Amino acid sequence: MKRKIAVIDPLGAHGASFHYYTFGQCKGLLNSNTQVSLYSNSETPKPDYSGLLFFTFYRNIFSSKYKIVSGLRWFIGSVKSILHAKVNGVSIFHFHFFHSNLLILFDCLLVKLLFGKLVVTIHDVESFSEAKDSSFISTIIYSLIDLILTHNEFSKKEIIKVYKFKKNDIHIIPHGNYTPFINIQNDKANSRKILKLPIHKNILLFFGMIKKVKGLEVLLYAFKEVIDKNPNTVLLIAGKPWENNFTKYQQIIDKNNLNGSVFLHTKFIPHKDVEYYFSASDLVVLPYKKIYQSGVLMMALSYARPVLVSDLPALKEVVMDNKNGFLFKSGNIADLSERLNQILNDKHNLEEVGKNGNSFINKKFCWDDIGRLTKKAYQNL
Repeated sequence: MKRKIAVIDPLGAHGASFHYYTFGQCKGLLNSNTQVSLYSNSETPKPDYSGLLFFTFYRNIFSSKYKIVSGLRWFIGSVKSILHAKVNGVSIFHFHFFHSNLLILFDCLLVKLLFGKLVVTIHDVESFSEAKDSSFISTIIYSLIDLILTHNEFSKKEIIKVYKFKKNDIHIIPHGNYTPFINIQNDKANSRKILKLPIHKNILLFFGMIKKVKGLEVLLYAFKEVIDKNPNTVLLIAGKPWENNFTKYQQIIDKNNLNGSVFLHTKFIPHKDVEYYFSASDLVVLPYKKIYQSGVLMMALSYARPVLVSDLPALKEVVMDNKNGFLFKSGNIADLSERLNQILNDKHNLEEVGKNGNSFINKKFCWDDIGRLTKKAYQNL
């Protein structure tokens, strides 16, 4: 008899591409002979997977500008989703957590009150480790969890260090690739034309929500040194600033006379346009100062774009320097500018590393393998 799993994903397609993650997870579990129900919101399209049960009890939880309304919709959506799953024989409730709050605590308590097994994929360990979260609510949440999944050894060690969680109850399940969900544009010139970018220049891409920990200022300072030696290079910044604050980055651009070489698409990038940004770029740069796992990295490799990333532990578990990507010393402006100039001066190697990265991501991080690993982890319950 197949074990019944409920994947609870209130976020879905809202504001980013997280629904691709849960779609891949569900597909992998289905292919591992598991019965899966996915609960999300009405912004999330129904995936065309044979055997997948799909419900949108969270409705339009993010449509209101009032937090109390969104919170009430979350509460109602969780009650409907969890009760529906329980009535239909679900024994394992799988959540994805990026932070902790009272609503998430409620979800956990409801599952436990219904005698369900609580499985959580922790995506952002940092949010759970910060003082404002880790005191009371996060500690209770962790005490309720039956099984934790996280993406790499670094994150596992951080969870154990902060919460003293038993290491045998934490399983490493990699972040899957985006290959099944994307359309790779092979016409670079056309993508640049659509985005109104220069056709014949080297384009460096910084993609994703602009947060302090992502080190955009490090890249901007390094870029000044890059265009001195490679003047035929531009930087494309695509993504919405966190809390709409781009002031300090604009000051760096102005102070260093970079306006003519930096293209600012500082807005939410719709799903339909993402493929053009990656296709238009020659190199994707992730100058992060702290990270536990990067969806942008997995996205770039899935689009067969070469990447240059900080040598942070979590990123080094994916990227091998000069093989499937490039590394530089995190936070080191001089090293970043030197690596960028080296990479731009060897186009043949750049192209080969990009191909290797795509081959690596498709072999190592396919969703069928992840489904088998997840099912195996469930068997520990």
